[in-house]
Amino acid sequence: MATARAGRRAGGAGRTMSSLAEPRVSRAPSRSPALSPAPGPSRGGGERRRGGSGASRDRDAVQDTQLRSMDLNHVIKLLEDSESKDLQKEQLKTLKKVVKRFENGFPLENLAQIIEILNLCAEKVNEQEAFTEHLCELIKLCGLPFHKKKFSDEVSYSVTVSKSIAQLGYLMRVPSSQVRIQICKCVISFYNTELPRKLVSGYQPTSANYKIQMAELGGLAETLVLSLALVENQLTEKLWVLKALQHLCSSGVNCRLMMKAQAASRLCLYLNGVDPSGQLVFRSSEILWNLLENSSKEEVANQLSSFECVYALKEVFVNLLMRGFRHYDRQLRNDLLVIATLLAENPAAPMVESGFAKLLIVLATFTEVKIPNPLVKGLKLNYSYEDFEMKKLLFNVIGVLSKDPCAVQLLSENDVMPALLYYVKPNQKPGFHKWSAAQYEELQLRAIAVLASVAPLLVDKYLSCQANTLLLVFLEWCIGQDPFFDQGNFHGTSGRGNKLAQMRYSLRVLRSVVSLYDAAVNLNLCDQGAINQLLDILKYAANKSKETEDAILLEIQADILFILSALCENDLHRKELFSYEGVDILIPFIQMDPKKLYSGLGHNRLLFSTLDCLWSCVIGCYKAEDYFLEKRGIFLLLDLLALKQKNLYSVILGILVEFCNNPKTISDISIWRGEKDQTAANLLIQLWRQEELELGLKRDRYGRVVDMKRPIASSFQKQQEVIPMPSNCPSFAVMEISESIRAKLYLLLCMLGFENLPGLSAEDFVTLAIIKHYIDFKVGEVWSELYAELKEEFRPVESDEEALEVILELSEDTGRKVAALQTEVLESQYRQEIQEEHKTYAKIIATHKQKEIVNKSWENFLTRTSNYEALKKAKRLQEKAIEASRSKSKTQNGPVHSTEIKGIGTTIGSGRLVTIESTPPQLIGGPLAVTNLALRKPFFREGGLKKIKAIKKLDSVKKESVPVEEIMS
Repeated sequence: MATARAGRRAGGAGRTMSSLAEPRVSRAPSRSPALSPAPGPSRGGGERRRGGSGASRDRDAVQDTQLRSMDLNHVIKLLEDSESKDLQKEQLKTLKKVVKRFENGFPLENLAQIIEILNLCAEKVNEQEAFTEHLCELIKLCGLPFHKKKFSDEVSYSVTVSKSIAQLGYLMRVPSSQVRIQICKCVISFYNTELPRKLVSGYQPTSANYKIQMAELGGLAETLVLSLALVENQLTEKLWVLKALQHLCSSGVNCRLMMKAQAASRLCLYLNGVDPSGQLVFRSSEILWNLLENSSKEEVANQLSSFECVYALKEVFVNLLMRGFRHYDRQLRNDLLVIATLLAENPAAPMVESGFAKLLIVLATFTEVKIPNPLVKGLKLNYSYEDFEMKKLLFNVIGVLSKDPCAVQLLSENDVMPALLYYVKPNQKPGFHKWSAAQYEELQLRAIAVLASVAPLLVDKYLSCQANTLLLVFLEWCIGQDPFFDQGNFHGTSGRGNKLAQMRYSLRVLRSVVSLYDAAVNLNLCDQGAINQLLDILKYAANKSKETEDAILLEIQADILFILSALCENDLHRKELFSYEGVDILIPFIQMDPKKLYSGLGHNRLLFSTLDCLWSCVIGCYKAEDYFLEKRGIFLLLDLLALKQKNLYSVILGILVEFCNNPKTISDISIWRGEKDQTAANLLIQLWRQEELELGLKRDRYGRVVDMKRPIASSFQKQQEVIPMPSNCPSFAVMEISESIRAKLYLLLCMLGFENLPGLSAEDFVTLAIIKHYIDFKVGEVWSELYAELKEEFRPVESDEEALEVILELSEDTGRKVAALQTEVLESQYRQEIQEEHKTYAKIIATHKQKEIVNKSWENFLTRTSNYEALKKAKRLQEKAIEASRSKSKTQNGPVHSTEIKGIGTTIGSGRLVTIESTPPQLIGGPLAVTNLALRKPFFREGGLKKIKAIKKLDSVKKESVPVEEIMS
């Protein structure tokens, strides 16, 4: 059976149901014991018939005895015997006994034999209808729980059971409505979790999900899908098959099996079948929903994308739309609309060709645009919840169809733009067109969201409907003080009680049309004062964001910055309108806390939008540039660059390069200092080294050039093969300039100058030597690529080849010169380090020598205090030193003061006491008369009187020891 199933799968879903005629399951070995008598009451669970005669009871006892002595292999052999026509009654009688014996369910060990009996009966049904009833009874018993003796039997018999359940599906080949319906009922009974009323002695029922698992393993769902071809013209049987498939498709495994049999396309083709009950559409759509949820949506959409399926879906949808008045019909209509939306997302689906797309577009706009259309003639909405859901789904379909280029013409012809713009107006009353306030608000937000997708496709319609004016007025209402209480919905996330949701979606529309860079659209916006209004909204959102940071507010601010960038780019007048007020708003965004960049709310996007706006709205307008420089903007950019966020490098460096056209910028860059007094030059050189490391450039451990021929070529460039390219296509060496930040770093350092850069180390100077010759190396790379391409296809003439070789040799010489310069820098640094080391060593020696002198002085002091002879010797040396220090010429006519202190017993200096002898009066006019201390004139000022008092005080002192502080006071 497994081999036959594999062949059927390989043949594809298009094969006829003749493949269901599988060979019978091979006969089980005769290890099964003889059938034991059935314990308990009869199959019906009731008591035995009363009033039966004794003869009948004896006859039943004889039959039970015969059943005990007969095994299933004997039954199979009996059914296989087709030579004698007189055996039919005996065969039917035996089958009846088998049914009665297993009225409570089949044991697992007998299941293979039972399935063989079913197959034999199925063959006989084609010739003798008498076997139909017994076949149905046996199939019905297969719906009861199987019985096991041990817990391990479920695993041991899993292969046999899965094959047996698969055979039930192949019995659908029997041309009997009764048999087919009973098979479906049997499959449905798998999902009945009730325990059997009667339990067989010595057995236990299998677990509730055992049959479901075995059905998945045996591929029953795939077989039933293929059997739909057999019951295509029998409505009752088809509905039973669909009902069985409804139960099976609750499993992902079964859904994948069904998809192999092309279940989606088969079911869709049957949707238009005649069915007064309506169950056909209901059950088919339910199965399609489960296939979408439990299997690949793309695969389902691909199966439904044929013209026949799309047309069938359209016809059923129209029928439910126009004639379905029940609540159930409206729900089913919306379910089919969801499936149609999924089809619209598939470019291969013929939605436009089948007319389904036009129908959906007309339905979406027929209440807003009062233009009669025959497609919806007589259609009326009763504004129920199902109609509200349909309206939302139709708006969603328009958004999906806007991605299909073939549907753009339909969107333009059927007035989609006016219908969507109908909702771009302030909410003035609780409900519109019988929608509740919450429903209208959700429709409004959905319409504006879809408008963001449609507007870029219909620019002419957008301008003719004055959409810019409507949006600006609507945004003015959004920041106004009018009382408005948002109802809150999916689109209005974080906007309950305010107008942020409306503002968010309106700005998305403006962003989508401005991103086209259409001159007419942008001019129309600016003529209506959009720049000033957007700046006001930006300040409003920034103030709101200070109160509570929210993803919606951050998105609003980022969108406004993008719109301003698109409007002001390459227009000096608009930049002047932006200048002062705009710069004041940008500065706080640039000063954003770096920790917020990892919050996940959208600060990263806001920062990028800010830098983009700075580039587009400030650079190029000297008034705005000067104001930005006055606000220390260059310092803020360098602070941001010093954070070393790799994704910010390119844009910040590009802005700095553009700003360098302003002469005031260079001085700001030169005086900037970062952490640990880092200079801008040092920061730029660090970024260069980091970039080289990521590009995989070869450098030695000191940072010197290793590859002289291609010193700045990345590892990716070196791995590329030589590919001849046309002259208008840039080579790898040229493309690398735009992809790497090295060109911007080179330009900035050129602006700063390569000489006398502060705060650089020897390592920085080594790197700077490479940066200085960046252009030379890059030119050499381009010539090298050119030479390699020429050699691939042509042979240059001798003169050209010599010229090329000379050029390449010059480039290589430049590499060697740079390497030599780097070596010289390193050697100079080494010599300087040696000199610094010597100086440091000399300081250390001097320090140690001083310490030795101090230690020796201390030892001498201790010796003098403990050894009297040493003290006397020190005293004599001291006296000699004093005597030697005296002047040899004696002062004439003057007093001689002794410097010795009588009675002192130490050799150290005196304390803070002095002895002063007064000068004799007769010597006042002597030698001191010519000094600065002579009192030639009396002092009449306050300072002079103080000095006289001090002199008198000195005269009163007669050889007395007085503290110096007291005298000076």
